[in-house]
Amino acid sequence: MASRAKALSHALREIPKFNASLSSDGKTLFPKDYVHIGIAFDTAHGLMVPVIRDVDRKGLWQIAAEIADLATRAQNRKIRPDEMGGASMTISSLGGIGGTAFTPIVNPPEVAILGITRSEMVPVWGGEAFQPVQMVPLDLSYDHRVINGADAARFLRCFADLLADPWRMLI
Repeated sequence: MASRAKALSHALREIPKFNASLSSDGKTLFPKDYVHIGIAFDTAHGLMVPVIRDVDRKGLWQIAAEIADLATRAQNRKIRPDEMGGASMTISSLGGIGGTAFTPIVNPPEVAILGITRSEMVPVWGGEAFQPVQMVPLDLSYDHRVINGADAARFLRCFADLLADPWRMLI
């Protein structure tokens, strides 16, 4: 999950239209100069979405440690109120549950949410033979008042390219 959060932070920097909040009346878009990622956790007490701050400025080990800490504290109802808001975008993952696709619901005032399901090895034609390739299904929901389908496709392409070639995140 840490590498996906890091890739998402890069995609939000590359396509800043997604790194914004929309006013409750839908008339004002507030661009963000930070990248905070909400991580949705399924707990016995319901869904909780604490936020990792400044993901774009952190390394993978630090992000992974923060996700593990938040997961434990979410399960134990120890998340503080100040850790629950202000995300640029949220990641919702059904990887632990299964399934191949779902429709995550945008968490206002965010303008998009990324859904990720369980990755799997699939055969991909390589021109002469099938090769096993690790694939992860991605589901992006977005507010059409801000983002159109072409923008969403470009955003997912950017995110998928970062996952496929993580060295791009180092440049």
